[in-house]
Amino acid sequence: MPEALQYEFMRNALAAALLAAVACGIVGVYVVVKRIVFISGGIAHTSFGGIGLGYLVGANPIAGALVFALGAGLIIGFVTRRTRVPEDTAIGVLWAIGMALGVVFIGLSPGYAPDLMSYLFGNILTVSPGDLLLMLILDLIIVGAIVALFKEYLVVSFDEEYATAVGMPVERLRLLLLCLIALTVVVLIRVVGMILVIALLTFPAAMARRFTHDMKTMMVLSVVLGALFSVGGLVLSYWLGLPSGATIVLLGGCALALTWVLTGVGSRD
Repeated sequence: MPEALQYEFMRNALAAALLAAVACGIVGVYVVVKRIVFISGGIAHTSFGGIGLGYLVGANPIAGALVFALGAGLIIGFVTRRTRVPEDTAIGVLWAIGMALGVVFIGLSPGYAPDLMSYLFGNILTVSPGDLLLMLILDLIIVGAIVALFKEYLVVSFDEEYATAVGMPVERLRLLLLCLIALTVVVLIRVVGMILVIALLTFPAAMARRFTHDMKTMMVLSVVLGALFSVGGLVLSYWLGLPSGATIVLLGGCALALTWVLTGVGSRD
């Protein structure tokens, strides 16, 4: 593996793995604690419409994914709070529409989309310096928002009714959290792909939760685990000649399953 680092694409891949670990480790804790994994999946799959739009207009597909992911997060937040539409129904509708729009946009695009699979299943080896810059900016936004509002999110995560009673802007905090999830999804798309993004968003946090209930400790441990899964999966995929995104997810899944076996399934849930 050290000899591979002489290549720029491998150095970019390693940097992307570490940047992804920061985003998924921090935001993933809230996803797991508040049990909103399905919302994350809806945002991730809705973003496929933005990827397709990017291909159609000749723009960066990741930029399109960012717009659609943020839009999905805001729509889910508003619809579930302001209407009688059930949350799972709203998520399912956006999920289906986003995927369908992506297929239509790609079908209307001239020529063939050669790197489409890298957005669906991830290909960390194709990350460019521009992608790294975008990932870094999104990471800074995520970290800044969480640091600034850590106490508020701590209360909202465990007792939303109390937060409302003491006058906290619960709805705005929820909308911001959904936007942070959307940003994290975009960060992870290049690493594990849109279809597998839920895994890296939940595995590290779910594993960290087995060992602690302190939010700060959980976040730090989740970031470290995310880095180990991402870098370890990258190394294994290099040695074994396997797809990088799927290898990262399988490594994380095996580690989480082993943790459940050793600590007892459900003992800390």
